[in-house]
Amino acid sequence: MMTSKALRQPASLRIASGAFLALWCLIAAFPIAWITVMSFKSPVDAFDSNPLNVIFGPATRAGGSGWSILEIVLGLAVIYIAARLTVRRVPTLVASYSPGGYVALGWVVTAALVGVAFVLAFFGLLPIVTDLLTPLVGPLGRDIIGATTEHYQTVWVDRGFSNNFANSLIVTAGVVTISLSVGTLAGYGLARSGSTLAFWILIVALIFRALPHSVLVAGYLPVFINSAEWLSPILGENAPTLYGKPAAVIAVLVAINQPFTIWMLRSFFSNIPADLDEAARVDGCSHFKAFRLVIMPVMWPGVITTGLFSFLLAYNDFLVTSLLLDASNQTMVPAIAGMFNRETTTTDQVVAVAAAVSITAPLFLLVMVFQRQIVSGLTAGAVKG
Repeated sequence: MMTSKALRQPASLRIASGAFLALWCLIAAFPIAWITVMSFKSPVDAFDSNPLNVIFGPATRAGGSGWSILEIVLGLAVIYIAARLTVRRVPTLVASYSPGGYVALGWVVTAALVGVAFVLAFFGLLPIVTDLLTPLVGPLGRDIIGATTEHYQTVWVDRGFSNNFANSLIVTAGVVTISLSVGTLAGYGLARSGSTLAFWILIVALIFRALPHSVLVAGYLPVFINSAEWLSPILGENAPTLYGKPAAVIAVLVAINQPFTIWMLRSFFSNIPADLDEAARVDGCSHFKAFRLVIMPVMWPGVITTGLFSFLLAYNDFLVTSLLLDASNQTMVPAIAGMFNRETTTTDQVVAVAAAVSITAPLFLLVMVFQRQIVSGLTAGAVKG
């Protein structure tokens, strides 16, 4: 599509905006890229003052750990194929095989299967293929960059970081499920209500969302500490104490996140014409059936976008999880902070860096799987008429 001459940007503006965007991307991506490189090096290379030694890892390669050109090419090929298939094929598969009314479950199952398949292909099948091909490629099979995965094995196996990962999944799944379940119903009701009461409910929700997180934690803390005593008349002597359990964190994070979820979903529902509700009612649907079978299929981009923000709130939370969870039930973010605070040797610091890099993988997976829905959800309602 050709752009008219009147709307075409001058060359100086295009160059300046492009340079600014490139600089911003470099500043934003450099820390993640750099600590990722550090996590695959021995401590000598990881903290070397020479950047080239950090990148190529001569001490790591001298220790017998490295990657050849063959391994690098095959690894990049696996990542590219996985990303391409995820972006292009996953939405089609979910739409084709998800039963009616269970599209959200289809997305969750598909995202989990994609993650498991990538881990098996990258860490299971790829080493076998490279071992078979190395004798056949000659110099291409020799190590050129020092790299080791021992720090990831240490943090996930020896340090029990997998338990922190499981706790993070429990917390995020609980927060996202409850927030979206309540948020969709409340947002739909408020969007279709023309009363002033709905407006003031939204204002109160916004004020509640603006409160510092520490205020909410302090308010809930006595409830969680005394929960066993309060629940004993119902559950008897075996009544649980909620303090230190993931359920306590889920309750607080839902309270923090729910106003934002309701506001965001209400705006998405407001962009859906009320004529759809009326047509469904004329065809014999109840209010809830019209909501479930007619409105929700149109709303999935907005629901997925809102769910992503809910996921990020729970996944990246530090204050609430560190205050309400004990060491055995800690999630990943506070656990990593504890690693950096108590580790003293350079080896321990590289292990902590490997843990920090590990928590970014689920975020990249979510963005790849849901990128179309996220873009359509963020742009919904931007252009009307």
